[in-house]
Amino acid sequence: MEEAGAGGGAAPAPALALAELLADECYADFFREDFDVKAYTSQSIHQAVIAEQLAKLAQGISQLDKELHLQVVARHEDLLAQATGIESLEGVLQMMQTRIGALQSTVDRIRVKIVDPYNKIVSRTAQLAKLQAACDLLRRIIRILYLSKRLQGQLQGGSREITKAAQSLNELDYLSQGIDLSGIEVIENDLLFIARARLEVENQAKRLLEQGVETQNPTQVGTALQVFHNLGTLKDTIANVVDGYCTVLEENIKNALDIKVLTQPSQTVTRGGPGRAAMPTPGNTAAFRAALWTNMEKLMDQICAACGQVQHLQKVLTKKRDPVSHVCFIEEIVKDGQSDILYKFWTAVTQTLSSQFQSATDSSTFLKQAFEGEYPKLLRLYNDLWKRLQQYSQNIQRNFNTSGTTDLLAELQQMEEDAQDIFMQKTQDYDPEKALKDSLQQYEAAYLSKSLSRLFDPINLVFPPGGRNLPSSDELDSIIKTIASELNVAAVDPDLSLAVAKNVAKTIQLYGVKSEQLLSTQGDASQVIGPLTEGQRRNVAVVNSLYKLHQSVLKVITNQSSFPAAAEQTVTTALKAVHDLMGSAVQPLLNSVGDSVEAIIITMHQEDFSGSLSGSGKPDVPCSLYMKELQGFIARVMSDYFRHFECFDFVFDNTEAMAQRAIELFIRNASLIRPLGEGGKMRLAADFAQMELAVAPLCRRVSDLGKSYRQLRSFRPLLFQTSEHIASSPALGEVIPFSIILQFLFTRAPAELKSPFQRAEWSIARYSQWLDDHPSEKDRLALIRGALEAYVQSVRTREGKEFAPVYPIMVQLLQKAMSTLQ
Repeated sequence: MEEAGAGGGAAPAPALALAELLADECYADFFREDFDVKAYTSQSIHQAVIAEQLAKLAQGISQLDKELHLQVVARHEDLLAQATGIESLEGVLQMMQTRIGALQSTVDRIRVKIVDPYNKIVSRTAQLAKLQAACDLLRRIIRILYLSKRLQGQLQGGSREITKAAQSLNELDYLSQGIDLSGIEVIENDLLFIARARLEVENQAKRLLEQGVETQNPTQVGTALQVFHNLGTLKDTIANVVDGYCTVLEENIKNALDIKVLTQPSQTVTRGGPGRAAMPTPGNTAAFRAALWTNMEKLMDQICAACGQVQHLQKVLTKKRDPVSHVCFIEEIVKDGQSDILYKFWTAVTQTLSSQFQSATDSSTFLKQAFEGEYPKLLRLYNDLWKRLQQYSQNIQRNFNTSGTTDLLAELQQMEEDAQDIFMQKTQDYDPEKALKDSLQQYEAAYLSKSLSRLFDPINLVFPPGGRNLPSSDELDSIIKTIASELNVAAVDPDLSLAVAKNVAKTIQLYGVKSEQLLSTQGDASQVIGPLTEGQRRNVAVVNSLYKLHQSVLKVITNQSSFPAAAEQTVTTALKAVHDLMGSAVQPLLNSVGDSVEAIIITMHQEDFSGSLSGSGKPDVPCSLYMKELQGFIARVMSDYFRHFECFDFVFDNTEAMAQRAIELFIRNASLIRPLGEGGKMRLAADFAQMELAVAPLCRRVSDLGKSYRQLRSFRPLLFQTSEHIASSPALGEVIPFSIILQFLFTRAPAELKSPFQRAEWSIARYSQWLDDHPSEKDRLALIRGALEAYVQSVRTREGKEFAPVYPIMVQLLQKAMSTLQ
């Protein structure tokens, strides 16, 4: 028991010793992954005593042996079980090895049965492929030989068989694709012949196309296009043709604008020194201009001819279809989103024009001055070119219908109508005419600037700063001639006419501003007491000058043929401003005359119209004093002031309004006269007759005054009619306002029935001003009703038994007037 106890107490000792062993640094190297025996041994020899190191290693080995022994003793059952499992695993692995060997033997037997047939199949397949390739090559050779022989016959047929020859060449190209035919002796000569034949056909088709386009022959063009389509080069050929036209035109434009050519003598060509600029000599400027415009005319002809040829080419492309595939040729050109050839060509031409004109004028001041100074001539050339292109577009269909009776023509006539080309219609995003004229924008701006200067210069010349004199007739004629000249030169184009018309409008405005600065606005400009003052004379001269300008410019516009409506409206608007300025110039004088006429008319209330009729039954005097004064004043005003105006229609247009106002004031004041006796009526009736004579100088004919004249004629008989007849007069309301008649009826009432101005305690002048401020009949009738109501109240206040006889008539008339307003 003691041994067992001792053993049990000592059991942990080896474990502790092992832990100490593992913790010892001497054994740390043995735990590393990259432990090297030789390195460790060499290090131990150099660092420590060998005997001591060996002792430690022996101790460690002994300790590990003890630990292994303890582990085996502690887990011997598990170790035995694992050993038994290893034996079973070895048996299973042996059985698997046996089965794998059997499987390998089976696979070897199957391989022997499959490999030989597979090899035979591979061999036979290769033989078949070679046979098929040989057969395909033989077929190709046979077909090539056949087509080559047929091609020879077709070439001998000339242009009649050229499309068939092209079809044969196209098939020969197809036969040659994807295969190398070199080295085959039987077709070597044929291949050489085919290559030569292709060149010959292409050249012949190109010549046919060029000839057909130049002569506008759709049959020839269609035949050439069919050849290129059969050859598969239609798209590239058309692109090359159009590019060729563009290149030629670019060269033509350069030559037309070449300043060296333009400035050289016509016979001999002189050569300047190094760095010497080409410019016309002073004496040869006219020759330079003549040569330039001759070149420009030739250039327009060249552009027109090239456009016609491209247009004709597109027309045939649009109508022609391949007889086999029925594909329209134009579809081959514009597929993949590409533009049609005419659009592409026109875009290139317009861009070339813009760039070449820009560079030419940038490098030559003389060219720039020529194009800016004679811009209308350049614009006319462009407009003529555009009209010719449009005319050609309209006539091209007729050319197709009269170009022959060949099979191609019959085919063309069966095709559908194509859309109009770009010269006949513009799209929302592209204007071909604008694209053509874009190259002229800089010259147009410069020309319009110079045109405005030419228009302004004579005006600034006749209106110097600080000057007080108006232009003479000759100077004004010079201004009008300048305006007419500018408009006539600009008549080549509607847009240019509109632009120049705006310049003319600015010129008219400038003349108006300069003239307005000369107007007299002092007090003496509106006096009507004495003779014409210096300020009034100047104002009359300004109005006459403006009138002459107005009439002269109006005549110039009228004489313009095909003048655009917008341009005419622009100038007319400026002339209206001139007319308004004339009105402003005479308005102060008109106001003074009008005020004086009103002041004279209102003096009628200072005269006595209450007298009875004389024994003879006629008034004592033909007319009243105020009427004589009025007649004399109007006659003097027309003689002293308005006679000097040369614009009679303008004067009468203004004085007729004054005459209408005078009649209105006369009737108004005549209706307010109280008291009015029988003798007064006779004298007032004479005044009515004299009033026509008084205003006659103010108008062409008194009857032209319209409603005012009818009122004057209609009111006079009412003076002698009874109140009942007056109330039933057909002129009431239609010609004479109700308010005027009601005012007149107050004169027949007793003094207790006060007139509206008497009730309001106004003077007649103030009442007249109130009537002017209240033109509404409703307001006037309301004031009259107030006067009638005040009369009723006064009668009731004094407890009167009855109203004045005229009162019921006035009430009835007022009610009738109010009902008509509703």
